[in-house]
Amino acid sequence: MGSDTRNKKHHRGRRKKKAKSSLVTSIVLAAAVVVFCVSAFQLIKIAKGYLDGRSEYEKIAELALKDTDDKDKFRVDFDELLKLNPDTVGWLRFHPEPSIINYPVVQGKDNQEYLHKTFSANENTLGTIFLNVDNSKDFADKNSIIYGHRMKDGSMFRHLWDYDDKEFYSKNPYFYIYTPDGREITYHIFAAAKVGDTSKAYTTVFGSEAQFEEVVKSMKEASFYNTNVEVGGDDSIVTLSTCTAESDDNRMIVCGVKEKEVKLED
Repeated sequence: MGSDTRNKKHHRGRRKKKAKSSLVTSIVLAAAVVVFCVSAFQLIKIAKGYLDGRSEYEKIAELALKDTDDKDKFRVDFDELLKLNPDTVGWLRFHPEPSIINYPVVQGKDNQEYLHKTFSANENTLGTIFLNVDNSKDFADKNSIIYGHRMKDGSMFRHLWDYDDKEFYSKNPYFYIYTPDGREITYHIFAAAKVGDTSKAYTTVFGSEAQFEEVVKSMKEASFYNTNVEVGGDDSIVTLSTCTAESDDNRMIVCGVKEKEVKLED
């Protein structure tokens, strides 16, 4: 075989290898572009969801709240809220901080209905702050449980996590619930803790005051710090619950004992 023939075959082989290599490179680049576009779309979708959800709740607050800068004059227009959503059972507010937790509270037909549905019935990851389905709507139970998501943009119950710091707690030891029948209920926080999703903290029915006291004791023992707030067997509490970043089996809870209830004047 002549040298020219061998050289031609050699060059043809190199061209085939280059073509194959170029094809592989093109496929890899195309796949990378597809992955990038899908990821970018998902990020935009998530960001839009946060934006839409926060905008909705801001509009609801503008519609329903009056004299929001003055705690003593703070009022909720429940007539408007009930028109928007008949499942409304209250309004939850922290004052002075974390002031971002300032939302309507609903109670659905089960504890899944409002996980990804906003107050105005839009599908959104923010969901709605909701009262446990087994609890009484008037917050008369020994332990009323209110759930909310821990959103990365800081909305909903994300700032319950501020209460892992005792100094923050010392400056903000109360939260308030307003009800459609015109009551303002003040809750004094007695525990803030990370617990399992099967914790005694989620008990809503008690056979005796002793059993209730045992649950309260477990909350205090799990708390990040000692608040020195007393809770008696004849008291009632509200447990605010959100998820953690660590595990689906863990929860963050902030627990308050009912300290005062007043009937607000119009």
